[in-house]
Amino acid sequence: MKRITIILFVVLAVCAVAMGQYQTPPTPGSVTQTYTYTPKTAYTYKGGPDILGAHNAYGRGCVACHAPHSGAFGNGVTPADPQNGMYALWGEDLSPLFGASFNFSGDGAARYPVTLPTGGTITSAHDANTIILFCLSCHDGVVTKVGMMQGQTVETLPIVGGTAPTLLGLAAPSGGTPYQNDHPVGAKANVGCGGGYNWDCPASQGGNTTVPITTFGPNMTNYLKNYPASFWNSGGNPLASFGTTTVNAVTCTTCHDQHSMTAFVAGNGTTYTTMFFIKGYYNPAANGNSVAQFCRNCHGGESNEMHGLEAVPTV
Repeated sequence: MKRITIILFVVLAVCAVAMGQYQTPPTPGSVTQTYTYTPKTAYTYKGGPDILGAHNAYGRGCVACHAPHSGAFGNGVTPADPQNGMYALWGEDLSPLFGASFNFSGDGAARYPVTLPTGGTITSAHDANTIILFCLSCHDGVVTKVGMMQGQTVETLPIVGGTAPTLLGLAAPSGGTPYQNDHPVGAKANVGCGGGYNWDCPASQGGNTTVPITTFGPNMTNYLKNYPASFWNSGGNPLASFGTTTVNAVTCTTCHDQHSMTAFVAGNGTTYTTMFFIKGYYNPAANGNSVAQFCRNCHGGESNEMHGLEAVPTV
């Protein structure tokens, strides 16, 4: 009898230990992650936060945007989308944005208009208007499903603190969709030639934005010579294809690499620190100059070199 009692005690003790090791799974959406950004100078990326960063979607990872099976249906939504998941295995519902027209920031309401593809007309995931459609299917926040997004950056704004909005439609001037307070994108958002104000291209190019922009005009032989992280030197020239025409115009992925939040690899193979998925050396530290140089990638008239300053550091 004593032996049986001892055996039962041991069995119960083992069960108790096993039960103590089991943890009830957390309620979906209840687990949060904190990403910490530490400004650095140029460096070789050797670890740290997952470079998916915010697009890791609190652990959901790649399937937050892509679905390996069945497109948006595989992510639990039922879209009225005839091309659901056919391009980039896109897992978000594109239906609410098909054929939508937006006017982006500029002088006049319709200076930078964009009309998104309609259902059944997408031919490539790399078409610049399709890229805008894909990005807004998560980042609009008014007509599209928010999903796991919190609506604010997971990174803190350097120097001033706080966060920035990531649901662009909600942040629009009228509270929904005009995008007149967002940087222009689309086929009319050209980075053109133009002497002292924009890029000073060779005379043979004139205003032809379908020709790759170079830095060999008479006024800017040394343009951005202090900025090796320029995306012009990283395979991004010309910038985008709208339909069958390749032009030096801006789309979302001109300035952002959606797959890398903290690291940017330049054309020379050097890795630079960045944040907010910016496609360039972007380190807004106090008294730094990399942010200004990134903007001057396109805004040539405001470059150091165009003002006669040939040796301004970018760090």
